[in-house]
Amino acid sequence: MPLTVVIPTLNEEEWIAGAVQSAFTAGAAEVIVADGGSADRTTRMATSAGARVLLSEPMRARQLNLGAHAASHDALLFLHADSRLAPGAAHAVEDALSRADFGGFRIAFVEPSRKLRLAAALINLRTRFTRCPWGDQGQFVRRDPFLKSGGFLEIPLMEDYEFAIRMKRSGRSVLLPMTVTTSGRRFLRKGLFRTAAYNWRTIVRYRLGADINALARSYRT
Repeated sequence: MPLTVVIPTLNEEEWIAGAVQSAFTAGAAEVIVADGGSADRTTRMATSAGARVLLSEPMRARQLNLGAHAASHDALLFLHADSRLAPGAAHAVEDALSRADFGGFRIAFVEPSRKLRLAAALINLRTRFTRCPWGDQGQFVRRDPFLKSGGFLEIPLMEDYEFAIRMKRSGRSVLLPMTVTTSGRRFLRKGLFRTAAYNWRTIVRYRLGADINALARSYRT
């Protein structure tokens, strides 16, 4: 079951080549970069690294869906541009998808910070119990269940959370013991506890029916 890795991008020239290279090193058969209108060298860097680049309207959920529909293989993995897969990750995903429909990885942050190590430990603990890995944990799924489920809900925020909840309800989800390494830049920029509190407040407001466009505007300020 060869693996296609889909990476959504918007002005990620500093990160995208590393993400693409990590996917191929991990054993991916195909890497698709779905770009939402970058004004920098993101698409050029992605192409140079060996990715297939698709141009999309800007919205991460829409970009992810575009990449999934264009994928050549049944196993799909969605990777953030500032994340890196470990060697052997593709084989682990292919094996996991032979017994489950959906899953993700443990997380580690690339920046050397005790606060980020704490954040990673808490995220991994949460995912161990919920079996709902979020987007920065390298969500993976088989293509047929993904398409039959309608893919990612095309909303400007929370698409990864909504997808994880929906996939868990529809079938078995797994958490692989391998780690995906990602940037903690948002935590470092806004503060660990402030960011964590804001993330959970956003989830609660989303679950209570708050306007998703207002949540997205607030999240990105």
